[in-house]
Amino acid sequence: MNGQLYDMSDPVTAEEKIHALLLCEKLNALSVTQKEERNAVIKELFGEIGENCTVYQGFHCDNGKNIKIGNHAFINYNVSIMDRGKVTIGDHILLAPNVVITTSNHPLELQMRRKPVGYASPVRIGNDVWIGANAVILPGVTIGNNVVVAAGAVVTKDIPDNTLVAGVPARKIRDLDDCSCE
Repeated sequence: MNGQLYDMSDPVTAEEKIHALLLCEKLNALSVTQKEERNAVIKELFGEIGENCTVYQGFHCDNGKNIKIGNHAFINYNVSIMDRGKVTIGDHILLAPNVVITTSNHPLELQMRRKPVGYASPVRIGNDVWIGANAVILPGVTIGNNVVVAAGAVVTKDIPDNTLVAGVPARKIRDLDDCSCE
């Protein structure tokens, strides 16, 4: 959770993952018309979830309890959040299909990669952020407010407020107007 090595075979870690996988399986099996049932599973799965949030089928996560989502979030099909570390997502967020947010990483050294160990670094996403289809947000990244991440972008570094980014790795394309919607 703090950037240090963790043991992926640890029984507590394994139990948390199984719990999250079972809840994701349950959520993904429910019809979108079963709103009350879906909301109950979402509240059980996530550490915190705001009001008026939608999570479509194909959602997957590692833990669930490390995910905090604000109000008015829309999580489209096939989104994966690898939340060994904390993932904090603000209000009025749009996650397009196939977005991946990961806090997990693995050692670069061959002998260490053969062991069941990893690192986890938190991801923070501000308010009024739209992350396009097939975008990937890597460990330790902070995305500011009023940001658009273009489809297919791979975000490897922090993104300041009011910015449009695109590419692999993602880079600034231009500034966005900061017109508050209060």
